[in-house]
Amino acid sequence: MNPKPNVRLTPYRTFSKAEWAALRADTPMTLTQGDVERLSGLTEQMSLDQVRDVYLPLSRLLNLYVGAAQKLHEATSTFLGKKDGKMPFIVGLAGSVAVGKSTTGRVLEALLARWPDHPRVNLIGTDGFLHSNETLEARGLMNRKGFPESYDQARLLDFLADVKAGRRNVVAPVYSHFHYDVLPGETNIIDRPDILIVDGLNVLQPARLPKDGEAIPFVSDYFDFSIYLDADAALAGRWYVERFMRLRQTAFRDPAAYFHRYSKLSDERARETAQGIWRDINLKNLEENILPTRQRADLILHKTNGHEVDRVALRKL
Repeated sequence: MNPKPNVRLTPYRTFSKAEWAALRADTPMTLTQGDVERLSGLTEQMSLDQVRDVYLPLSRLLNLYVGAAQKLHEATSTFLGKKDGKMPFIVGLAGSVAVGKSTTGRVLEALLARWPDHPRVNLIGTDGFLHSNETLEARGLMNRKGFPESYDQARLLDFLADVKAGRRNVVAPVYSHFHYDVLPGETNIIDRPDILIVDGLNVLQPARLPKDGEAIPFVSDYFDFSIYLDADAALAGRWYVERFMRLRQTAFRDPAAYFHRYSKLSDERARETAQGIWRDINLKNLEENILPTRQRADLILHKTNGHEVDRVALRKL
């Protein structure tokens, strides 16, 4: 008998960049070169071509998903005899430190807000839901900042539940990368957006399942669509070091900056320090907590040199 063929099953359909770009169809480009430059990150200079070929087709896909979700919500409300308002569509954005989540979030926010059916788009990072440095220090977790246990998960879940329920003026805490801490008394207000993009390292991580069958919500339970930014770990590490070295010449020079001490290091010592932080903290978090959640995403954007997306994987319905 012939042996059974070794067939690799996958829940995704994978596209080359050119194949994905063609799915833009006739969607018009709504961002200018100046817009893209303003939305780019410190070390990720987004190009207009990248926006057109990768993020514009994605905005078209999300626009279709939002429309379908709105129709489903309307049908359910009709069945229940209720006249609820629109339910916010929540997009989760996950991936490693330095992989470009913030830039991707800003670009998507700008593109999606230009579609006529959902002009109110907000972007929020989960950094604001980290425990304060004081709390992390008391718990011995400062070297595990960004790991799942460093977040106030209950507060984040309450926030997402309130947004999803359509409540007005939902409060979110604010995080400062300059001060490397949550800012006491500072808040962001999210007021019934059409779309909310939630950017975070571990937003796709499932909770531990209960033995008694009682409900334990995951952050991703509130997502209508999820995106994972993927890159080889060595490449992400290189981007982290590049960003660290750039910040050392800019924000770190301010005496009030949390990392001001790094601005006084020699180039060689600063690079060694950045590589150590990546290896001992960020890479460990990536391997233990972030990368294992990649297959839970609805869409995976794989990046290569220069933050260029070279392939896209879309989960089959």
